[in-house]
Amino acid sequence: MTRSGRVLVTGVGALTPLGSDAPSSWAGLLDGKSGVRLLAEEWAAELPVHVAAGLTVDPASLFPRAEARKMDRGEQIAVLSAREAWRDAGAPEVEPERLAVVVGTGTGGVLTTLGQDDVFERAGSRRLSPFAVPMLMPNGPAAWVSMDLGAQGGARTPVSACASGAEALALGQDLIRAGRADVVVAGGVEACLHPFTLAAFAQMKALSTRSTDPEGVSRPFDLGRSGFVMGEGAGMMVLERPEFAEARGARTHGTLAGSAVSSSARHITASDPDGQALAMEQALRDAGLTPADIGVVHAHATSTESGDLAEAEAIGRVVGGGAAVTATKSMTGHMLGASGTVGALAALFALRDGTLPAIRNLDEPDPRVDLDLVRGEPRTGHWSAALANSFGFGGHNVSLVLTR
Repeated sequence: MTRSGRVLVTGVGALTPLGSDAPSSWAGLLDGKSGVRLLAEEWAAELPVHVAAGLTVDPASLFPRAEARKMDRGEQIAVLSAREAWRDAGAPEVEPERLAVVVGTGTGGVLTTLGQDDVFERAGSRRLSPFAVPMLMPNGPAAWVSMDLGAQGGARTPVSACASGAEALALGQDLIRAGRADVVVAGGVEACLHPFTLAAFAQMKALSTRSTDPEGVSRPFDLGRSGFVMGEGAGMMVLERPEFAEARGARTHGTLAGSAVSSSARHITASDPDGQALAMEQALRDAGLTPADIGVVHAHATSTESGDLAEAEAIGRVVGGGAAVTATKSMTGHMLGASGTVGALAALFALRDGTLPAIRNLDEPDPRVDLDLVRGEPRTGHWSAALANSFGFGGHNVSLVLTR
């Protein structure tokens, strides 16, 4: 088996603040919709943050009650989006030991952890759920997806903060290239909208505290940005060895042509353009492409000043100003561990459909950002390759190259 080369994307799935599946989420991005809402929950009243990007559907309602109570919200979301991707791929007939799962997450079952701690403090140990441990463990989403699909080729869980979903795709590509699997279901998931997580991110000055115009709060690359908006969701891809997909006559959305993971090794939270540029350069080399081949960049762009400026510097250094740049967190909010996969899906769909979503709320672009930012209306074009970036606290940098 070759350890380099393209891997085909034959199935896609997503649950996002814009839609209950991949097609509706993509349509929402093209329409410039916002999934950011004012938090109406009673517990949000005392928080410094009053906006978030929640899902459009309750995932628990899509499972039998007895099954739903055994799963954390993140596990439910992962299974639903994986099922969609599997159906979209035509449910490939593959030997179980040749089917692997890779699902990344930044926080794991944090809703279960915090919720069960409340139960423990209030009512004692005997009131804890017997399912608490498999609900809170970070590998839970990958485990549930592997059981749901009968995958025996391994269920892996990259945990690299907000780069987790993108790293899952990179690892899935590596497994196929190394000959360890014919098909890999890979992606990212996050479900952590809770007063503790919101307050913790707010305390480190990462979240925006604006609330007068919820849909206008997330504004990557805009001079008036004030921090990111926390979201939840999942994105999944079915990756296949080209020969396997072609033998079964599979339809493809495009290819995952290259990937790279770097670590900045400098600061636990600060963005580092050097480490980010390194990931982009290595991903291009891995794909066998040059910067001139890249027509589209999906930026990580969370809507923080330091993060946006560092990434803009890195993109400019590696790709230059010739690629069209979008940033869909302006609509979905920041889905943490799921964001890298959803961003890669947006880049893939842009190549497939020849349309790139505009950055919402980009009213006054920061003059320090010297990039071709897509604003106002979606951009149409005939691009052959895209770069999708994903960066996480801890200096985790992942860049993916997708081709049409």
